[in-house]
Amino acid sequence: MSEKIVTITVDGKKITAPEGAWLLPVCLEHDIYIPSLCWLKEMDDPPASCRLCLVEIEGLPEPVASCRCPVREGMVVRTNSDEILKLRQVAFRLLVSTNDGHCNTCIANRSCELQQIAKFLHQPLRTKRLRHIDRDYPEIIDDHPVLMYEPKKCVLCGRCVYVCSQNERGYKLDFAKRGMDTIISFYGSDIDPAAKECADCLACTEICPVGALSSKEKWRRFIAEVRLKQEQKKQKPS
Repeated sequence: MSEKIVTITVDGKKITAPEGAWLLPVCLEHDIYIPSLCWLKEMDDPPASCRLCLVEIEGLPEPVASCRCPVREGMVVRTNSDEILKLRQVAFRLLVSTNDGHCNTCIANRSCELQQIAKFLHQPLRTKRLRHIDRDYPEIIDDHPVLMYEPKKCVLCGRCVYVCSQNERGYKLDFAKRGMDTIISFYGSDIDPAAKECADCLACTEICPVGALSSKEKWRRFIAEVRLKQEQKKQKPS
């Protein structure tokens, strides 16, 4: 990134930023919200996989992912046009077409970034415009000694894989399989000594935007609370 400061226009607002900085964080720093799931501030090479951060750049024929668009002098950006809204809504529907959408029994309920983006885009979490795709995975994968993974809630943003790869002790998470069968996979086993390292870290669970990854301890406490509330509701007189 250059040390040169340039001026750009975003939705009619002039802002300054370092030349070459990614457009998405520049907009966020100036209170211009652009939805995204796969981007993290620490990333030097964002994957641009969720396609929620598309914007229009004057002079370019097609919308671009703002997380991988470098800032340049005089750039004119539109983040809120009708076309951009429609493209984001389509990308969002594709994301939720494989999501189970059971928010009330999700550990991330009310803190879920997918819920926040749904509200921003005026979209339901269970869409009727696309057929729901039920990926052939169990509801829960719990063969890791520390982590609990719910693949039908996972949006495959890759944040967990990224933060795990930054661990100096070596990463334990990665993508496995391809296409609609893609899943987050654990290395190791129940007797893997790396389990303690995971227990001491848990960065992947903290960075997950949808609650697909959580610690077993936290998940069990949450489920116990859900069941208690369900029992209390049953016992209330009608």
